[in-house]
Amino acid sequence: MEALQTFYEATNELIQVLQQDEGDRDARIEQIQVLLNQREDLLKSIQPPFSEPEEALGKQLVQLNQQVEQLLQKQKREIQQDIKKLSLQKKSNQKYTNPYESLATDGVFYDKRN
Repeated sequence: MEALQTFYEATNELIQVLQQDEGDRDARIEQIQVLLNQREDLLKSIQPPFSEPEEALGKQLVQLNQQVEQLLQKQKREIQQDIKKLSLQKKSNQKYTNPYESLATDGVFYDKRN
């Protein structure tokens, strides 16, 4: 029961960290990584047979785990959007500094009828 309760507390803490939007993203990601590693270690130590209170806690953990996965997917989408914005901004800056770099010279037609 001890490992299961600790796993439950770590899951709740992970959800709280994932729901935070303000603050330094890098620090938040580092904290998420630490909590995920802690949960992984605790998960290895949880062994059956389970009593009735442990089974009830396990059912709650399944629901919380689904919430964790949704929040992690949301975090991943936000990071991907930021990466796309950054690469787009990089391309725009590059076109601004050298606007004639991307001009293609293929398909030039010369009329020789004169």
